[in-house]
Amino acid sequence: MKTYITIFLLFISFHIQVKGQTDQPSACNCCSEKHRQFDFWLGEWEAFSNGNLAGTNSISLLQDSCLIRENWISAGGTYTGTSYNFYNEANDQWQQLWIDNQGGYLELHGNFEANRMVLSSEEMTSQKGEKYRNRITWTDNPDGTVRQQWEISKDGGESWEAVFDGLYKKK
Repeated sequence: MKTYITIFLLFISFHIQVKGQTDQPSACNCCSEKHRQFDFWLGEWEAFSNGNLAGTNSISLLQDSCLIRENWISAGGTYTGTSYNFYNEANDQWQQLWIDNQGGYLELHGNFEANRMVLSSEEMTSQKGEKYRNRITWTDNPDGTVRQQWEISKDGGESWEAVFDGLYKKK
C-alpha cells in the first residue's frame, strides 16, 4: 500500500511541476508582422459567387495565434472542408493544407503581396492524367469584404482559368 501512495504522490508532484511550467506566460512566437498578414480573413463569413450564396466560412486563430483554421460549409451543406494555414519562418512562406469531406486535399504555398495573399500548388495530375497547377488569391478589399479567386493553369503557369470567384461578406 505504501508503494502505491508513494507512486501517487510522485505523480501528483510531477503533474503540479509540469502544469506550473505550462502556465508560465510566454512570448508570442507568432506575433510578427508576417504572421499577421492573413488576419484580414479571420471571422464568420458568407461567401457569394455570381451573386448567389455559395456557402459559409468560419476562420479562426488557434495555437497561440500560430495557426489559422478555416471551416467551409457549402450552401447545400453537402460539401465541407477545413484548411490549416500558417506562416513558415523556415522558408519565409505561407502554407495551407486543405482537406474536404470528399477525400480531396490541396497543399498550397506563397506570400502576401500588397493587400493579397497568393498561394499556389505544385504541379498536380488530374484523374484524366492532365497536368495542372492551382492558384488561390484572397484580396483584402477596402470595404471589409474579401475576394477569393481560385484559378488553374494547364500550361505551367503561362495562362490561368478561373474556377471560383467568390466574395466573402461578414455575417
